[in-house]
Amino acid sequence: MSRLIRFVAASAVLMALFLSGAVARAAEKDIVDTAVAAGQFKTLASALDAAGLVGTLKGDGPFTVFAPTDEAFAKLPAGTVENLLKPENKDQLVAVLTYHVVPGTVKAADVVKLDEVKTVNGKMVDINVKGDTAMVNNAEVTKVDIPASNGVIHVIDTVILPPKS
Repeated sequence: MSRLIRFVAASAVLMALFLSGAVARAAEKDIVDTAVAAGQFKTLASALDAAGLVGTLKGDGPFTVFAPTDEAFAKLPAGTVENLLKPENKDQLVAVLTYHVVPGTVKAADVVKLDEVKTVNGKMVDINVKGDTAMVNNAEVTKVDIPASNGVIHVIDTVILPPKS
């Protein structure tokens, strides 16, 4: 009986080590691979590819990405995404996507202390926190602090568009 107990205990330890390694490996994925693996950012991944930004967001970083879900992209007026993905609109697409990226790692605990933050696009986004709800411009942050090897992802429910200048 004691052999069985030792075997079960050893199995439990091995399973715990395996699971902790799986969690550690998850943070070894870069921002792009983490988003793709989540399955709810297919439109964002396609847009990053069309804009030529995949290599950048797979780079060293660190970056903070306010990542709109596929549902967020679906809220845009009909034809908007298709129009942005056209090669002749690449500059506009880059401007929109880089408006969702902040240089450095800005965790949720830091975001709530800010009123605004400068994006890679060069434009500011407004941060507004009321109670348990955090907003980036008009987008609600629905999930925070998803770790990646080169930064962090915060999920948002709306695509934010840079101000026209």
